[in-house]
Amino acid sequence: MTLERRSILSVAAGALATGFTTACARGHRPDAARPSTAEGSTATGSPDATPTPPPTGTVHLAGEVTHGPRRVPQVALTFHGAGDPALTRRLLAAFAGGGATVTVLAVGTWLDQRPEMARAILAGGHELGNHTLSHGDITAMSPERAYAEISGCADRLRRLTGSPGRWFRPSQARHASGMVRAQAARAGYHSCLSYDLDSLDSTDPGADAVAGTVLGKVRNGSIVSMHLGHAGTVRAMPAILDGLRRRGLRPVTVSTLLAS
Repeated sequence: MTLERRSILSVAAGALATGFTTACARGHRPDAARPSTAEGSTATGSPDATPTPPPTGTVHLAGEVTHGPRRVPQVALTFHGAGDPALTRRLLAAFAGGGATVTVLAVGTWLDQRPEMARAILAGGHELGNHTLSHGDITAMSPERAYAEISGCADRLRRLTGSPGRWFRPSQARHASGMVRAQAARAGYHSCLSYDLDSLDSTDPGADAVAGTVLGKVRNGSIVSMHLGHAGTVRAMPAILDGLRRRGLRPVTVSTLLAS
């Protein structure tokens, strides 16, 4: 090969590498352009491990999980974690009586006020995750403020349970923006947890309406968004669990659902 040809190839390779680094720095990766809704999509790796720093000039984005495998008759009931602990205990009793395990995404300030609830949730065989420190509008925050919200809740979970939890769910947003996904990855979370079924229980429409919404739309692999701290949710739970059982749908944690 001539010296001139080697020089041309070297310049071309350098330009290609520069273009790739620039695209990564802006987050324009094929798997990051839209939230993942692939069946069975899940995070990999240990949530407790210290994240490996990304190469200079790149941005790592956490993935997003919307539902689980559609081929398996299981669903995940997920709860935004805050509110009256007495209502939470009633829900935990309903889960125990109905043979259900669930995933609770806890608000950090709630854990500060009610640290015993973290232990009660885990003692029931349920899963505990991160729903930010103070439940503000995370999409409207600066990157540093968003990171502080995520890492602040992670610190509390780690202090109370020994783990930051596997899952992070953004506050006041169904889907995580690219900025939020970048800060979640920075805080050590491989996946942001969304959902494909909103129970609308936070609007307090009444127990019958909550149960009707869930049972009218649920299917294999559904991840259902619900809330602690709402009496209508507590009253709706026996009907929801009975309806799921009659349909052959088993309520499990998100981690169990995605491992199916």
